[in-house]
Amino acid sequence: MASRVIWKGAISFGLVHVPVALYPASSEGGIDFDWLDKRTMDPVGYKRVNKRTGKEIDKAHIVKGVKQADGDYVILSDEEIKAAYPKTMQTIEIEAFVKAAEIPFLHLERPYYLEPVAKGEKVYALLREAMLAQGVIGIARVVMHTKEHLAALIPAGPALMLNTLRWAADIRDVSDLKLPAEGKSAAHLKDSELKMAAQLVKDMTDTWQAGQYEDHFTEAVHKLIEQRVHAGKTEKVTPLEDAGPAGTTNVVDLTALLKQSLGGRRPAANEPKAKAPPAGKAAAKKAPSARKHA
Repeated sequence: MASRVIWKGAISFGLVHVPVALYPASSEGGIDFDWLDKRTMDPVGYKRVNKRTGKEIDKAHIVKGVKQADGDYVILSDEEIKAAYPKTMQTIEIEAFVKAAEIPFLHLERPYYLEPVAKGEKVYALLREAMLAQGVIGIARVVMHTKEHLAALIPAGPALMLNTLRWAADIRDVSDLKLPAEGKSAAHLKDSELKMAAQLVKDMTDTWQAGQYEDHFTEAVHKLIEQRVHAGKTEKVTPLEDAGPAGTTNVVDLTALLKQSLGGRRPAANEPKAKAPPAGKAAAKKAPSARKHA
Protein backbone atom coordinates (compact mmCIF):
# COMPACT_ATOMS: atom_id res chain seq x y z
CA MET A 1 0.00 0.00 0.00
CA ALA A 2 1.39 3.36 -1.03
CA SER A 3 0.27 5.39 1.99
CA ARG A 4 2.21 5.22 5.25
CA VAL A 5 1.15 3.45 8.44
CA ILE A 6 -0.37 5.94 10.86
CA TRP A 7 -1.07 3.58 13.78
CA LYS A 8 -0.14 0.06 14.92
CA GLY A 9 -1.88 -2.04 17.54
CA ALA A 10 -4.50 -4.77 17.73
CA ILE A 11 -8.23 -5.38 17.40
CA SER A 12 -9.55 -6.81 20.66
CA PHE A 13 -12.70 -8.98 20.87
CA GLY A 14 -13.15 -11.22 23.86
CA LEU A 15 -9.65 -12.35 24.79
CA VAL A 16 -8.51 -12.49 21.16
CA HIS A 17 -6.15 -9.89 19.75
CA VAL A 18 -5.71 -9.30 16.01
CA PRO A 19 -2.47 -7.37 15.36
CA VAL A 20 -3.05 -4.74 12.68
CA ALA A 21 -1.62 -1.67 11.01
CA LEU A 22 -3.89 1.28 10.20
CA TYR A 23 -3.75 3.06 6.83
CA PRO A 24 -5.80 6.00 5.51
CA ALA A 25 -8.52 4.70 3.17
CA SER A 26 -9.16 8.09 1.59
CA SER A 27 -7.15 11.04 0.34
CA GLU A 28 -7.84 14.70 -0.27
CA GLY A 29 -8.05 14.97 -4.03
CA GLY A 30 -8.57 18.72 -4.22
CA ILE A 31 -5.97 21.40 -4.88
CA ASP A 32 -3.56 21.89 -1.99
CA PHE A 33 -2.79 25.61 -1.97
CA ASP A 34 0.33 26.58 0.01
CA TRP A 35 0.69 30.05 1.47
CA LEU A 36 3.56 32.05 0.00
CA ASP A 37 4.95 35.53 0.60
CA LYS A 38 4.29 37.25 -2.74
CA ARG A 39 7.30 39.55 -2.24
CA THR A 40 9.91 36.79 -1.81
CA MET A 41 8.09 33.56 -2.71
CA ASP A 42 9.01 32.19 0.73
CA PRO A 43 6.64 29.64 2.36
CA VAL A 44 4.32 31.13 4.97
CA GLY A 45 3.74 28.84 7.98
CA TYR A 46 2.00 28.90 11.34
CA LYS A 47 4.01 30.21 14.27
CA ARG A 48 3.50 29.82 18.00
CA VAL A 49 2.94 33.43 18.96
CA ASN A 50 2.14 34.99 22.33
CA LYS A 51 -1.09 36.86 21.52
CA ARG A 52 -0.35 39.59 24.07
CA THR A 53 3.26 40.39 23.11
CA GLY A 54 3.14 39.22 19.49
CA LYS A 55 6.45 37.41 20.04
CA GLU A 56 7.15 33.84 18.93
CA ILE A 57 7.68 31.40 21.83
CA ASP A 58 9.40 28.03 22.17
CA LYS A 59 7.32 24.83 22.23
CA ALA A 60 8.77 23.93 25.64
CA HIS A 61 7.01 26.95 27.18
CA ILE A 62 3.55 25.94 25.95
CA VAL A 63 1.10 24.17 28.27
CA LYS A 64 -2.46 22.93 27.71
CA GLY A 65 -5.24 24.86 29.38
CA VAL A 66 -9.01 24.37 29.46
CA LYS A 67 -11.02 27.56 29.87
CA GLN A 68 -13.70 27.62 32.59
CA ALA A 69 -17.00 29.51 32.69
CA ASP A 70 -15.50 32.23 34.94
CA GLY A 71 -12.61 32.82 32.51
CA ASP A 72 -9.98 30.98 34.56
CA TYR A 73 -8.00 28.07 33.07
CA VAL A 74 -7.21 24.58 34.36
CA ILE A 75 -3.67 23.63 33.30
CA LEU A 76 -3.03 19.94 32.51
CA SER A 77 0.26 18.24 31.61
CA ASP A 78 0.49 15.37 29.10
CA GLU A 79 1.32 13.01 31.98
CA GLU A 80 -1.79 14.07 33.92
CA ILE A 81 -3.99 13.59 30.86
CA LYS A 82 -2.63 10.06 30.29
CA ALA A 83 -3.06 9.20 33.99
CA ALA A 84 -6.68 10.40 33.93
CA TYR A 85 -7.50 7.95 31.11
CA PRO A 86 -5.03 5.04 31.36
CA LYS A 87 -6.63 2.88 28.62
CA THR A 88 -4.18 1.55 26.06
CA MET A 89 -3.67 3.66 22.95
CA GLN A 90 -2.78 0.56 20.90
CA THR A 91 -6.08 -1.35 20.98
CA ILE A 92 -9.22 -1.23 18.86
CA GLU A 93 -11.55 -2.54 21.57
CA ILE A 94 -14.79 -3.99 20.18
CA GLU A 95 -17.67 -3.40 22.60
CA ALA A 96 -20.58 -4.78 20.55
CA PHE A 97 -21.67 -6.01 17.13
CA VAL A 98 -24.64 -4.35 15.36
CA LYS A 99 -26.33 -4.32 11.97
CA ALA A 100 -24.73 -1.75 9.66
CA ALA A 101 -28.12 -0.29 8.69
CA GLU A 102 -28.65 0.79 12.32
CA ILE A 103 -25.93 3.46 12.07
CA PRO A 104 -27.11 6.73 10.42
CA PHE A 105 -24.86 8.20 7.72
CA LEU A 106 -24.64 11.32 9.88
CA HIS A 107 -22.36 9.48 12.32
CA LEU A 108 -19.81 8.31 9.71
CA GLU A 109 -16.62 10.34 9.78
CA ARG A 110 -13.37 9.04 8.25
CA PRO A 111 -12.45 5.59 6.78
CA TYR A 112 -9.24 3.61 7.32
CA TYR A 113 -7.90 0.25 6.11
CA LEU A 114 -6.62 -2.34 8.58
CA GLU A 115 -3.84 -4.70 7.48
CA PRO A 116 -2.84 -7.79 9.50
CA VAL A 117 0.73 -7.78 10.84
CA ALA A 118 2.94 -10.02 13.06
CA LYS A 119 1.51 -13.26 11.60
CA GLY A 120 -2.03 -12.21 12.40
CA GLU A 121 -3.51 -13.15 9.00
CA LYS A 122 -5.51 -16.18 10.29
CA VAL A 123 -7.07 -14.30 13.21
CA TYR A 124 -7.80 -11.34 10.91
CA ALA A 125 -9.57 -13.62 8.42
CA LEU A 126 -11.48 -15.37 11.21
CA LEU A 127 -12.90 -12.11 12.54
CA ARG A 128 -13.76 -10.88 9.02
CA GLU A 129 -15.57 -14.08 8.03
CA ALA A 130 -17.41 -14.38 11.36
CA MET A 131 -18.74 -10.84 10.98
CA LEU A 132 -19.80 -11.52 7.37
CA ALA A 133 -21.57 -14.72 8.42
CA GLN A 134 -23.56 -12.85 11.06
CA GLY A 135 -24.14 -9.78 8.87
CA VAL A 136 -22.81 -7.38 11.50
CA ILE A 137 -20.15 -4.72 12.02
CA GLY A 138 -18.21 -4.05 15.22
CA ILE A 139 -18.57 -0.96 17.38
CA ALA A 140 -15.24 -0.14 19.00
CA ARG A 141 -13.21 2.45 20.85
CA VAL A 142 -9.75 3.49 19.71
CA VAL A 143 -7.34 6.22 20.80
CA MET A 144 -5.51 7.99 17.96
CA HIS A 145 -3.53 11.21 18.14
CA THR A 146 -4.29 11.59 21.89
CA LYS A 147 -8.05 11.52 21.20
CA GLU A 148 -10.55 8.73 21.80
CA HIS A 149 -12.80 7.83 18.88
CA LEU A 150 -15.90 5.72 18.55
CA ALA A 151 -15.49 3.58 15.43
CA ALA A 152 -17.17 0.99 13.25
CA LEU A 153 -15.17 -2.09 12.25
CA ILE A 154 -16.49 -3.13 8.83
CA PRO A 155 -15.69 -6.16 6.63
CA ALA A 156 -15.26 -4.89 3.06
CA GLY A 157 -14.19 -7.53 0.53
CA PRO A 158 -10.86 -8.99 1.71
CA ALA A 159 -10.27 -6.06 4.07
CA LEU A 160 -11.39 -4.98 7.49
CA MET A 161 -12.06 -1.24 7.56
CA LEU A 162 -12.24 1.11 10.50
CA ASN A 163 -14.57 4.08 10.08
CA THR A 164 -14.46 6.62 12.88
CA LEU A 165 -17.87 7.73 14.11
CA ARG A 166 -19.09 11.01 15.53
CA TRP A 167 -20.16 10.84 19.16
CA ALA A 168 -23.90 11.31 19.75
CA ALA A 169 -23.10 14.43 21.81
CA ASP A 170 -21.37 15.96 18.74
CA ILE A 171 -24.46 15.68 16.52
CA ARG A 172 -26.44 18.90 16.46
CA ASP A 173 -30.16 18.72 17.22
CA VAL A 174 -32.23 19.09 14.04
CA SER A 175 -35.03 20.69 16.07
CA ASP A 176 -33.01 23.93 16.09
CA LEU A 177 -33.67 24.30 12.34
CA LYS A 178 -36.80 25.66 10.71
CA LEU A 179 -37.91 22.64 8.66
CA PRO A 180 -41.23 21.88 6.95
CA ALA A 181 -43.49 19.46 8.84
CA GLU A 182 -43.28 15.74 7.99
CA GLY A 183 -46.00 14.21 5.83
CA LYS A 184 -47.47 15.44 2.58
CA SER A 185 -50.58 16.86 4.24
CA ALA A 186 -48.65 18.78 6.88
CA ALA A 187 -46.36 20.15 4.16
CA HIS A 188 -49.40 21.09 2.01
CA LEU A 189 -48.25 19.04 -0.99
CA LYS A 190 -50.66 18.30 -3.85
CA ASP A 191 -51.00 14.75 -5.14
CA SER A 192 -50.15 15.92 -8.65
CA GLU A 193 -46.94 17.59 -7.42
CA LEU A 194 -45.91 14.51 -5.46
CA LYS A 195 -46.64 12.26 -8.45
CA MET A 196 -44.45 14.32 -10.80
CA ALA A 197 -41.65 14.56 -8.24
CA ALA A 198 -41.78 10.78 -7.67
CA GLN A 199 -41.60 10.17 -11.43
CA LEU A 200 -38.59 12.46 -11.73
CA VAL A 201 -36.84 10.64 -8.89
CA LYS A 202 -37.63 7.30 -10.54
CA ASP A 203 -36.24 8.48 -13.91
CA MET A 204 -33.02 9.62 -12.24
CA THR A 205 -32.57 6.47 -10.13
CA ASP A 206 -29.43 4.53 -11.10
CA THR A 207 -26.97 1.95 -9.70
CA TRP A 208 -24.22 3.49 -7.55
CA GLN A 209 -20.87 3.53 -9.34
CA ALA A 210 -18.32 5.73 -7.60
CA GLY A 211 -16.16 6.06 -10.70
CA GLN A 212 -18.91 7.96 -12.52
CA TYR A 213 -18.43 10.99 -10.28
CA GLU A 214 -15.35 13.19 -10.57
CA ASP A 215 -14.14 16.43 -9.05
CA HIS A 216 -14.66 18.89 -11.93
CA PHE A 217 -13.39 21.89 -9.94
CA THR A 218 -10.03 20.21 -9.25
CA GLU A 219 -9.78 19.13 -12.89
CA ALA A 220 -10.33 22.72 -14.07
CA VAL A 221 -7.67 24.10 -11.69
CA HIS A 222 -5.19 21.41 -12.78
CA LYS A 223 -5.69 22.47 -16.40
CA LEU A 224 -5.04 26.08 -15.43
CA ILE A 225 -1.85 25.01 -13.62
CA GLU A 226 -0.68 23.02 -16.69
CA GLN A 227 -1.16 26.11 -18.86
CA ARG A 228 1.00 28.18 -16.49
CA VAL A 229 3.70 25.47 -16.46
CA HIS A 230 3.81 25.28 -20.26
CA ALA A 231 4.01 29.07 -20.39
CA GLY A 232 6.96 29.03 -17.98
CA LYS A 233 5.06 31.01 -15.34
CA THR A 234 6.38 29.23 -12.22
CA GLU A 235 8.25 30.36 -9.11
CA LYS A 236 11.06 28.71 -7.11
CA VAL A 237 9.97 27.86 -3.54
CA THR A 238 11.92 25.99 -0.87
CA PRO A 239 9.78 22.96 0.20
CA LEU A 240 9.07 21.95 3.80
CA GLU A 241 9.67 18.41 5.14
CA ASP A 242 7.44 15.97 7.01
CA ALA A 243 7.83 12.61 8.80
CA GLY A 244 5.76 9.97 10.65
CA PRO A 245 5.99 7.30 13.44
CA ALA A 246 5.75 3.48 13.40
CA GLY A 247 5.49 0.61 15.89
CA THR A 248 5.31 -3.22 16.45
CA THR A 249 2.97 -5.81 17.97
CA ASN A 250 2.50 -9.56 18.68
CA VAL A 251 -0.14 -12.32 18.25
CA VAL A 252 -1.62 -14.82 20.75
CA ASP A 253 -3.03 -18.39 20.77
CA LEU A 254 -6.37 -18.30 18.92
CA THR A 255 -8.40 -21.42 19.72
CA ALA A 256 -7.82 -21.31 23.47
CA LEU A 257 -8.68 -17.61 23.72
CA LEU A 258 -11.89 -18.09 21.74
CA LYS A 259 -12.94 -20.85 24.14
CA GLN A 260 -12.11 -18.73 27.17
CA SER A 261 -13.92 -15.70 25.69
CA LEU A 262 -17.06 -17.81 25.13
CA GLY A 263 -16.78 -19.28 28.63
CA GLY A 264 -16.79 -15.84 30.23
CA ARG A 265 -19.58 -14.46 28.03
CA ARG A 266 -22.93 -13.71 29.64
CA PRO A 267 -25.70 -15.88 28.01
CA ALA A 268 -28.35 -14.07 25.96
CA ALA A 269 -31.87 -13.82 27.38
CA ASN A 270 -33.19 -16.56 25.06
CA GLU A 271 -30.11 -18.74 25.33
CA PRO A 272 -30.20 -21.74 27.75
CA LYS A 273 -27.63 -21.61 30.54
CA ALA A 274 -24.81 -24.13 30.32
CA LYS A 275 -25.10 -27.12 32.67
CA ALA A 276 -22.51 -27.56 35.41
CA PRO A 277 -19.94 -30.33 34.63
CA PRO A 278 -20.45 -33.70 36.41
CA ALA A 279 -18.68 -34.02 39.75
CA GLY A 280 -15.33 -35.74 39.70
CA LYS A 281 -14.35 -34.65 36.22
CA ALA A 282 -11.27 -32.55 35.81
CA ALA A 283 -11.82 -28.87 35.10
CA ALA A 284 -11.07 -27.68 31.61
CA LYS A 285 -7.67 -26.18 31.09
CA LYS A 286 -7.57 -22.42 31.19
CA ALA A 287 -6.56 -20.59 28.04
CA PRO A 288 -3.11 -19.00 28.07
CA SER A 289 -3.17 -15.32 28.90
CA ALA A 290 -2.69 -12.88 26.05
CA ARG A 291 0.76 -11.50 25.55
CA LYS A 292 1.02 -7.75 25.69
CA HIS A 293 1.23 -5.98 22.37
CA ALA A 294 2.91 -2.77 21.53
